[in-house]
Amino acid sequence: MGIKRYELSEAQWCRIEPMLPGKASDPGRTAGDNRLFINGVLWVLRSGARWSDLPERYGKYKTIHKRFTRWARAGVWEAIFTLLARDRDNEYLMIDSSIVRAHAQAATGQKGGSATRLWGAPEED
Repeated sequence: MGIKRYELSEAQWCRIEPMLPGKASDPGRTAGDNRLFINGVLWVLRSGARWSDLPERYGKYKTIHKRFTRWARAGVWEAIFTLLARDRDNEYLMIDSSIVRAHAQAATGQKGGSATRLWGAPEED
């Protein structure tokens, strides 16, 4: 079976798999299929679609979104990006609108949202 659009290749998966939470050796609950989960996240982020449009093959969209948010709060995504940014040959080193489009809700500027770290922007001291 060939790789589906937006999904990780075997080489990409092998690079990040050891650093993901939920392995049998990790304390706490063992995760479901991390690769399927990440492929679902990539589908949403790269396609620019709403979470509710996530194809069923990735699982329930509310579950995927909730796990995505938990990983963001725990710094998992930042650790993955930090690892990948060290590779000089990384073809996705710069993420821009040709790769990830913002959801329509991102432009509303509604109050009450949590502070979001801007990827690629230096942190303030």
